[in-house]
Amino acid sequence: MQQTALTQWHSTHGGKMVDFAGWSMPVQYDSIMAEHAAVRNQAGLFDVSHMGRLRFASKAAESLLERLATRKVAGTPIGKIRYSLMCNEQGGILDDVLIYRMQELDGGDKYWMVVNASNREKILQWLQRHDPRNEAGLEDRTHSTAMIAVQGPLAVPKIQELLKFDVAGMGYYSGQFVEFRGFPLLVSRTGYTGEDGVELIAPNEHAVALWELVLAEGANAGFRPAGLGARDTLRLEAAMPLYGHELSEEINPAHADLGFAINLKDREFVGRDAILAAQKVSGSRRRVGLELEGRRPARENCPVVVGGQEVGMVTSGTFAPTLQKPIAMAYLDPAYAEVGRSVEVDIRGKLHQATVVKLPFYSRS
Repeated sequence: MQQTALTQWHSTHGGKMVDFAGWSMPVQYDSIMAEHAAVRNQAGLFDVSHMGRLRFASKAAESLLERLATRKVAGTPIGKIRYSLMCNEQGGILDDVLIYRMQELDGGDKYWMVVNASNREKILQWLQRHDPRNEAGLEDRTHSTAMIAVQGPLAVPKIQELLKFDVAGMGYYSGQFVEFRGFPLLVSRTGYTGEDGVELIAPNEHAVALWELVLAEGANAGFRPAGLGARDTLRLEAAMPLYGHELSEEINPAHADLGFAINLKDREFVGRDAILAAQKVSGSRRRVGLELEGRRPARENCPVVVGGQEVGMVTSGTFAPTLQKPIAMAYLDPAYAEVGRSVEVDIRGKLHQATVVKLPFYSRS
């Protein structure tokens, strides 16, 4: 398994390590419930260095990304970050990504991209296929950098205090390079938990010191390390899709309730025609939220049933620690996807009552 710059730290500090997309990652330290609560009320630290980090050294990157991303890239202001999808010609989702346009410390204007760990090699090959001479100057920075997510209501003020610059003033989905203790640090107001927070990208050799410094800075405020288990329950409460569950090459973005990440007007990109065609087809299943009665959670691939007939399939489910009830995301036939509709979920042969609800399940105040 591949290791991040923090893998040894996790192992020696109680992290329960698992194989995740070929990386040795902590699923939890003590309790998923406690780590989840810390993020909702104080802040948690996540090692997300398994995510792919790609840098584009050339100005040609903008035209390449404009041809491949469902979200408009051309004209992105410096310092802004855009969530987007990348699709194949049939409209299947190859990955959901974050595209950054950043001014680096030397003054250079560069694009960066963060991709899912399980899709990094696929996206690298996709980019190379569409730019065989590498005119965009693609560089894979995954193995030379670390990425730390600090998430929770106390994250921004504490990081601002530590870094001594106006993190809160950056605005959500913005980023900035700063020099911190002699090394370049990319700070972004992004995350995958439904809470405010930041993500920090630093050279590997500074990762452990940075991690420990943030933990020490937030010790009196209840900061704690958190693993993949809490990250999943948090993102599910916030109804954030996970690749391989709500997103895949078999799913067209038109059905994923991600219209904000698709810009069709006056643009041409790979998959555009397939997305446009899918928007015009009625009867396709679409992503919805479910709340289940009782306390037993549904899991991926549990059928959703009405009158003994399967009308959908669960893609992710959990017992939501914040809401104290089972929740799930599913793709349902449109006739049964309206909010308030009663359905049943088949959990290992037993039917459980559920209701279609508006997403997200949880929104921070």
